[in-house]
Order: sequence, then structure tokens, then C-alpha cells
Amino acid sequence: MDRDNQLAKEREIAPDSSDATILVNKFGSISYANEQAQEQFGYSELELLGKSLEELLPEITLLETEEGKVVHQYGQHRNGGVFSIFYRINSFKLAEESYYLIVFHSVKDRSRLKRQQSYPLKELVDLQFALDESTIVAFTDRKGKITYVNEKFCEVSQYSAEELIGKDHRIINSSYHSKGFMENLWNTISSGEVWRGEIKNKAKDGTYYWVDTTIVPFIDEKGKPYKYLAIRKEITEYKRVVEELRNSVNELIDLKFALDSSSIVAITDQKGTITYVNDQFCSISGFSREELVGQDHRIINSGYHSQDFFRDLWRTISSGKVWKGEIKNRAKDGTYYWVDTTIVPFLNDKGKPYQHLAIRHEVTQRKNAEEELQNMMTRIIDVQEDERKRLSRELHDGIGQNLYSHLITINRLQAELSHPLLDQMQDEATEIIEELRDLSWELRPSVLDDLGLIPAIRSYLVRFSEHHNINVQFDCYLASRLNSNKEITIYRIIQEALTNIRKYAETDEASVTIRQMEAEIRIVIEDKGKGFNVNEVSRGVGLFSMEERAKAAGGSIDVCSEENKGTKIILDISL
Repeated sequence: MDRDNQLAKEREIAPDSSDATILVNKFGSISYANEQAQEQFGYSELELLGKSLEELLPEITLLETEEGKVVHQYGQHRNGGVFSIFYRINSFKLAEESYYLIVFHSVKDRSRLKRQQSYPLKELVDLQFALDESTIVAFTDRKGKITYVNEKFCEVSQYSAEELIGKDHRIINSSYHSKGFMENLWNTISSGEVWRGEIKNKAKDGTYYWVDTTIVPFIDEKGKPYKYLAIRKEITEYKRVVEELRNSVNELIDLKFALDSSSIVAITDQKGTITYVNDQFCSISGFSREELVGQDHRIINSGYHSQDFFRDLWRTISSGKVWKGEIKNRAKDGTYYWVDTTIVPFLNDKGKPYQHLAIRHEVTQRKNAEEELQNMMTRIIDVQEDERKRLSRELHDGIGQNLYSHLITINRLQAELSHPLLDQMQDEATEIIEELRDLSWELRPSVLDDLGLIPAIRSYLVRFSEHHNINVQFDCYLASRLNSNKEITIYRIIQEALTNIRKYAETDEASVTIRQMEAEIRIVIEDKGKGFNVNEVSRGVGLFSMEERAKAAGGSIDVCSEENKGTKIILDISL
């Protein structure tokens, strides 16, 4: 809309008022005064611009004076005289700045004020132009009938001015708000007070839109509203975003409630200092929130894990990766508890962690059960080895010696007479003795107890190669003998691995390597046979036995295999 045309239109609608009118900003500084105001206070236009309103009205309080209400005070004339004056104030905002329009009433009979609307000033035309371009504006009469709408109102509501003028605002009623809501609105403006709030309306095509609304009543000389100015700003997108945010917040609240109810939660800053713990953390650790916040997790360190364990943890999360594992902690009363832990780093715009979220689930009972099961498996393995050792000794020293005595007797008989049955008995006795020795060796080689791990493995590999035509390369370095439990564990796992190679690998070559490192011993059993898919083949008794033996000795075992490329078994046992 052209501003000059709008100014002309305003003049046609609103001729110059006979009332003195002054416009001030929120600080009370005069921005405009018409000729009547200049005459009434005895100043020229230039003298009034920028002057404080309090110099003209010493008793005025802009912020405390009720809008639209006619107030009587005393004005200060330039010549020093004081005179009685009546005025009313209306405020409005433009670009978030507050302005006040003071209209002075000049009447001879002060018992009655002439009702008269204050018309727009020349300088306000530009303001109205800006208002019409950005804001939905409507005037209604005292009964709520629309008397004026601007183009923005028509644009948003999709009704023409002809369709709106003469109607009330029920034409755009969305039925969203309650009857009480509308009654409160009307009670407010009918009493001469300004109403502010958010309203959901319905456009002509049936779509809905939200407006942030301010309704200003215009008051007559009796203090009653005779018209209303409604200024609205469309906030549909804002309401949609707020609703989405509200839903997201509600979801986050529900997730937090579920998490707090089931998990141990803590947040730390980038240095590991605790900034938040939930009730579950306090409950299981025995520390209060005040005792934990500001500390790091060393306050619950059990001393169970090595420094390398925590170095690996911090190296992982410091690189922005999620860490998962089980940690043994110590509560305030000195008791220990286990937690299955996931630590998630939160990254800044540079990809660096600025805080960490740790979610834990207590697994103490499971760990205790696993420990009991492991102890039981260790005892079973020990009992099994003791029984093997006993049977091996009985076979070797008992039945074996008796069979050897029978073989000597048969040899003596053969020296005195010759008979085919004696030859047959000699062959059968020799064969039984050999099988008995093999069985005794399989149960528990005496060389393992007498000479140690390395001679026992060498002896076993020689017998294995001779019996199964598989060449096994042996490479070993051990600085000293190990304890009995570790030696028998290593021996049995090598024995089981070579048995699997014989049964399934379809190869005539294999290798066994033993290396002593700083803190552990690594044993590698490898073949170049047919291999298998680790993810598809189920764990058999042999693999299960190897894993349990490794755990019982404080070690771990890893099986790597690929079809047509062979299999590698790696056993690590700490010293």
C-alpha cells in the first residue's frame, strides 16, 4: 500500500481533532505534539520535541495510569502557570517498542466530558502502514461486530473484507476454546481492560491458524468501551514447533522416568567429574548425591581392574566411541557390586566429547553365580585330573605291571617249548600292553608331573605324529616351569586342539607355538586345513572344554577360522 495514499485516506476518514494530542516513547520523551498541545502548554513544536512529559504534567505516571481512563491532573504552562486538565492514555507497540498517545480534553463543563475519538496523527500513518504490513488488525463495535479489517486479516483468514465487515468473530471460530475462555475474554475487555492471549482460529478453507492477540478497548466519557482494536500476530508455525517440542519433551521425560526406574545413571564432564547421578546410583553405591557430584568415579573404584583396563576405557570414549563392559565397584560400606556398563560420549560441533552419559545395570547376582559356576567347573576339572592321574597310575603300575609279568612268563615258556599258541599269546600281550600305555598316557602322562610341560608336549607330539601321520612343528620359549594348574591347562588345550585337527582339518601339517611375554603366556595352535565358519558352526564339547579350562586357569581363548584357509586357536594365560 502506498503511504501517501494511505495518509490521504486517513485524512478523509479522520479530520483533524480539536483535542490537544502528544505522543511519547516509553521513556516519557515527547516525539510529537499537535498545534492544540503547543498552544495549551505555551511551547513551539521544536521546543516540545524531546522534552520530558513530566515537565508538562509533573504528576503523570505512564506505566501506572489505566489505559483509556479519563484522568484529571494539573498541567504546567511555559509561563509558570498551573491549570486543570483532563486526559486519557492509550499505549501501543511497534517493532517491540512501546509508545503512549495522550489525548487532552478541553471542556468548559468539567462535570461531563465530550465523547470524542482521538484521530491518527500524521506521523502515525507510517506506523499504521508498518502495522498493516506485518500484523492482523481489526476494529469491532461495542457488540463485537467487525467494522474494519486490514489486508493481512483477509490474507490469513481467506475471507474478503466484504465477507467480514458486519459479522462478529464467530465467523473464524475454530471451536477449540472453551465457553469459559471466551467469557473471560469478553468480561476483560468489557470492563475496559486490555486482553492478551493466544487464539486458534479457522480460515475459510477449513484450515486452522493461531494468533497471538491483544484486544484494546476504546473508552467513552462514561468509562465504557465503545469499540475494540484487535491486533494479532500469526504464530501457527511457532505453535507447531512448540507442540513438537512439548511432545519431544514429554517423550524425553517418559524415557528418563523409565531409565531412572531401571538403570543406574550418571553424567560426567569431559574430565570425568560427576555432574549428575540418579537415585538408583545413590541407592546402590551408598553415597548421597552431594557426596558424588563434583567427584570422579574413583570414589567407587574397587581396585579390581588394572590400569590398562581403565586406559582402554578412557581411550575409547575420548575418541568419541561408545564403551561397553562390566565393572566391579565398591560401595560406601565397603561391599562390592558389579555393573554392566555402557558409556556414551556427547560430542560438540568439533567432534570432541564435552560430557559422558554412563548407563549401568547391576549384575552382581549374575557375576556371583558365574563365579560360583566357574569355581565349580574348576573343582570339577581338578577332580577330573586327579581321577585321570589315579587311573593312569593304576593302569601303569597295576594292570600294566601284571600284564608285563604275564609277558615275561610267556617268554620263559617259549624258551622251553615251541607252540603257535604261545606266539599268539605273546603278540596279544604285547599289543595290550602298548594300548594300555597309550591309554595311560592319554589319561595323564607321568612325564608332565615328573619333568614338566615342555618335555610332556614334545613327547606327546612325537607320539601324535607317529600315530596320525601329521607333522607338527613345535616352537617354544619358557623361562621357567609354571604351576601345576597352568601346565595341565596348556597341555590339555593343546591335546584337544590337535585332536580336532586330526578329526576335521584334513591336513598333514600343524604348528604349536608357546611364548612367554611380560605378563602372560600365549599359546597358538594353527593348521592350514579346510577351516570353518565360526558364526555357523555350533560350539562342541571340545571347544567348551577348552574355554572352561582357560577360564579356570585365569586365561582366555580365541578361535579364528576361515573356510579353506585353516584354523588358529590362541590361548592367553596370565603369569
